[in-house]
Amino acid sequence: MGDLTTYSRRVNLVARVVELAEPREVSSSSDGGLHRVAEALVGDETGVVLLTLWDEDVGRFSVGDVVEVENGYAGTFKGRLRLNVGRYGAVEKVGLMVGEVDTGNNVSERDYGSGFQRGRR
Repeated sequence: MGDLTTYSRRVNLVARVVELAEPREVSSSSDGGLHRVAEALVGDETGVVLLTLWDEDVGRFSVGDVVEVENGYAGTFKGRLRLNVGRYGAVEKVGLMVGEVDTGNNVSERDYGSGFQRGRR
């Protein structure tokens, strides 16, 4: 987690679910529909990050589960770093072990500024 940046793409990692927020409904500006979204704080020995779960992924995991993110990406929401799965990635519960999670290094607590825009020149 400690090496995630706002430019991280093709993120593949294994992490333990430390916290789960209550799901909420949001309307999408891209398709106009209502979607369920929840955030899971996931981590490993290097730190923790908020993983955004959408629709069918909401409710699939519990605190203590170990999950594998394949082909994820990092971005910002309201100036804070978030890990996302997107349409080309996946998140699955796996039977792997994760050591002690470093909750003191929460990369989602760093402020990247609400005006941050990737790729502007």
